[in-house]
Order: sequence, then C-alpha cells, then structure tokens
Amino acid sequence: MMFLIRTAFWISVLMLVLPISVGAGPDGKDGPAIDPLSALTAAGATVSDLSSFCERQPDACTVGSQALKLVGERARASAEMVGDYLAGDAPSREAAPAPAAR
Repeated sequence: MMFLIRTAFWISVLMLVLPISVGAGPDGKDGPAIDPLSALTAAGATVSDLSSFCERQPDACTVGSQALKLVGERARASAEMVGDYLAGDAPSREAAPAPAAR
C-alpha cells in the first residue's frame, strides 16, 4: 500500500514539473501558463495560511477536531469489527434465546 502512495506522490510531482501543453481551449486561447516555481510558492502560501486558520476561527477548529475524533473512533470500531469477523470471532446470527418467564 505504501508503494502505491509513493508512486502517486512521485507521479504528481512529475506532472507538476514537466511542461505539458494543454493546447488551445474552445475559445482559441491557450490554457493557463503556470510554471513550477510559482506553483510551489502558491502551495507554500496556502500551507502558511492554513496554519493560522485556528487562530482566526477557533470555533470551527474545535468543531472540526471533535468531528475528526468521532470519525477516528468509528473507524477504529469498524476496523475491530472487521478484524473480529476475519478472525472468526463474529457473533452468530442466530436469535438469542428468550429470557425465562418468572
């Protein structure tokens, strides 16, 4: 799996660096011309802007962190369920016996 992630990363870097012409658009004009250096500068500016997001919007950051925590807990519980199922410890689908009447 890590191989696929690394491959996707390096292909993305190559696509960013290689000068690929997209050709003329439907209106006859050339597509946007962005060189790799200006794209890297824009990416750096975006990262620096995102790093100060929590200072500007503390409520959004708090809610986002709570949402990520909830998603993480659900993902962990789902992974445990799948692991138990694959290990053969899954609960049987038979109906549980009815409780005895007093």
